[in-house]
Amino acid sequence: MQTENQSGKVVYWGTGRRKSAVARVRLVPGSGSLTINGRPGDNYLQYNAGYLTAAKAPLETLGLESEYDILVNVRGGGLTGQADSIRLGVARALCELDPDNRKPLKIEGFLTRDPRAKERKKYGLHKARKAPQYSKR
Repeated sequence: MQTENQSGKVVYWGTGRRKSAVARVRLVPGSGSLTINGRPGDNYLQYNAGYLTAAKAPLETLGLESEYDILVNVRGGGLTGQADSIRLGVARALCELDPDNRKPLKIEGFLTRDPRAKERKKYGLHKARKAPQYSKR
């Protein structure tokens, strides 16, 4: 979705999900900063290089890493799920920015929603598949 903020800049929206994490991502023309839940992105992602590169990967693929600020509201899950949901949200926002961006992002796999989720616990088992220890006698 494309909207305008108070300063008249065009804002591009994208929603990303992974496991139980949901990220609402806004791309605003700027200097390339990452802000997550009102905190600097590197601080929020605990200075983990893997999480930071995952979150900014779609912009780097298109060579736009210093042209847009990423503003994120994210809830649920852990840091890995949140970083991957931010990546999907950024990729979707870039598709809103220009439909020609879709093909390179699709080739890199940034537009694919990871469908894996935690399996439910079954009765008679400790976890989803872990059974109690078998005793012959």
